[in-house]
Amino acid sequence: MSVPYELTGRRQQKARTRRSLVEAARHLLAEGTDPTVEDAAAAAGISRTTAYRYFPNQHALLAAAHPQIEQASLLPPDPPADPAARLELVMKAFTQLTLDWEPQLRASLRLSLQPESGQPALRGGRAIGWIEDALAPLRDTHPGLDIRRLAVTIRSATGIESLIWLTDIAGLTRQQAADTMRWSAHALLTTALDEHRPRS
Repeated sequence: MSVPYELTGRRQQKARTRRSLVEAARHLLAEGTDPTVEDAAAAAGISRTTAYRYFPNQHALLAAAHPQIEQASLLPPDPPADPAARLELVMKAFTQLTLDWEPQLRASLRLSLQPESGQPALRGGRAIGWIEDALAPLRDTHPGLDIRRLAVTIRSATGIESLIWLTDIAGLTRQQAADTMRWSAHALLTTALDEHRPRS
């Protein structure tokens, strides 16, 4: 079985080269372009031949440029117990991440809409877990409420897909779009609570 190029010899140097290519791609994305492997190589000061050893095509490069956010929770230490307050904290952080990483997220979304056999999934669905974490107290107070379903519903009204629609189609500013997404999240929570009686 062949060993991937990056795992053979001078691994630290190769890791730095890979990071340079990824950062160059992210910078170019932030400037509004869809960088090719050649573009990233030129911006990073790396030869095209070397760059292709790391990323055989544009899809692989842009997949690597997708933001890697490993946080299990967006809540601060000692978060409040109130689900609405917790959701507000999570949605504020989530919408800011979406705004900060908008060019990379847009690129990843475009790629995810292009079916390519054998290509890995680009998006991990971390936001659903973050929202579930915010809603966790409802498991005790509202045992009949499907927390997972509510989290998925809230996610469907937020994130990069909603930001694109609100800004590109509805014509809102990015701040207005962020406010709308947070409002939608709270409206969905309020509706769900109204439909389920709390445990007495």
